[in-house]
Amino acid sequence: METMVRRIARPYAWLLGVVAAIGASTASAATLTDDADTVCKSLVGGTDAVKIDAATLLAPSQLAVAERGPTPSGRITPANPAFCKVLGHIDPTDPKAPPIKFQVNLPVEWNGRSVQYGGGGFNGVLITGLALPPAYPFDRPAPLARGFVTYGTDSGHETKQGEPPQVFALNDEAFENFAHRAYKKVRDAAVTLMERAYGKKPEKMYFMGSSEGGREGLTMAQRYPDDFDGIFARVPVINWVGLQHAGTRSGLATKGDGWINPAQVKLVAEAVRAACDKADGSDDALVQNPVACKATFKVETLGCAGGKTGDQCLTEAQIKAVNTLHGAYKFPFALANGLDDYPGWGVSGEDTPAVGPTGGWVAWWLGTAPPAQPPAPNNGIAWIYGAGGIQYVFARDPKLDVTTYKVEEHKARLLEVSKLMDSTDPDLSRFRARGGRLIMLEHMADYAQSPYAGIRYFESVERKLGKAETAEFARLYTAPGVDHVGSGAPANVDMLSALVDWVEKGKAPGDLEVAEQKVEAPAFATLRALPLCRWPAWPHYKSGPVTDASSFTCAP
Repeated sequence: METMVRRIARPYAWLLGVVAAIGASTASAATLTDDADTVCKSLVGGTDAVKIDAATLLAPSQLAVAERGPTPSGRITPANPAFCKVLGHIDPTDPKAPPIKFQVNLPVEWNGRSVQYGGGGFNGVLITGLALPPAYPFDRPAPLARGFVTYGTDSGHETKQGEPPQVFALNDEAFENFAHRAYKKVRDAAVTLMERAYGKKPEKMYFMGSSEGGREGLTMAQRYPDDFDGIFARVPVINWVGLQHAGTRSGLATKGDGWINPAQVKLVAEAVRAACDKADGSDDALVQNPVACKATFKVETLGCAGGKTGDQCLTEAQIKAVNTLHGAYKFPFALANGLDDYPGWGVSGEDTPAVGPTGGWVAWWLGTAPPAQPPAPNNGIAWIYGAGGIQYVFARDPKLDVTTYKVEEHKARLLEVSKLMDSTDPDLSRFRARGGRLIMLEHMADYAQSPYAGIRYFESVERKLGKAETAEFARLYTAPGVDHVGSGAPANVDMLSALVDWVEKGKAPGDLEVAEQKVEAPAFATLRALPLCRWPAWPHYKSGPVTDASSFTCAP
């Protein structure tokens, strides 16, 4: 036991590059040595930096579906096999900083692989590694049930009830852990636990994250290119500094007369569908090519004539607010990797129903009431995140009136945060050289972050490394009509299997298929499906039912 603890507690260069490059052969299976319960309990303890607080062998559990949940996949508790649940923490260097908490799940029957789960928002909640991964089909066995070790972390802070989620950022170490260090430290601790429990290190390691977790995935590819064999980054919040400022600006544009009520949101959404729905050849209430639609749709056509107002038109202030959302946010200086702007948001999915963090404009941008200071629960999430980010992360003044904030006065802090948080470095040459594989997925009706940020990043990688070279190790897919968390259109696809096939069998993914599933066990019936096209292609209708993926083809 002391040997394991000393291993874990060393400085965090200790396990860098611990997993040697493995060939294309599939990972080999293993079991918890000797008596599983005894092995599990023996993991508890520790000294110095890393401590294992609890380790309990849990019996297999059945699939369960809740009546309500924050997202469709959030209603599903997947079935699990017998596994050792390990809870631990990593002590901070600064005594005023919180510890990094983590959970590692060690299945009794191990397939030699692991999956690290990313977080969401500003984190502050322990990611257990027991839920379905991002975009995962509801009817597939979860990674733990497939024999993967799974694990996650709270990224080094815990959000307290009634407290803004950005409070932790006032502490430098806590913020740096959130930026990147926590995921590396927990990854290395998990490797040591696997070696102790099974007698060998993992042969293949995967990372899957969505939103903030997607940023974390790209961070691992850029900062720690030797640590993961396959990474899936869904709707990643890269260009993080730009996102917080653009989201705040879009919120400020809706103060006073600029705020748009739910009936007017419906008006805009219907106008977008009327202008663009049939462009792909089908009439399916879905904009298949939102990039082209953004170029052709003009919100000015909905303007109120003759000074009139009402739910069936938009005022000048409201039109200005929409154009602010659609337009790029420009900085007066360059941030990390030379970026000086954040791309505007797109069109389609404006009226996706708001249920918790899922939805279109009402959930993310507008809320059900105009922006308030301090942000109110009925405000849009982008305002709650952005305004709080301005106060706690950039100005570091919780009482700041956000309307008085000036970027120029905080240049040094913006550059510091951008260097920590912006996962925009296009040089993935080390990740590619060691055989890493990356899949990105952007949802084109996403109003939490702009899908154009991820598209722009992928294209910057192609410019840096070359298109042919990028195609050897990276893919970008775009899903039309899907909101940030996977609602509004077909969104479910087994990216874990796609990564495993690519990493271990050399089978590069082509165009895939996404499904919209009914959250009703055990069938999880498919309501409709679409091709998931590699960028820059889009689904084009051929013939047949618009609910079948076979009725469409991917084409530029």
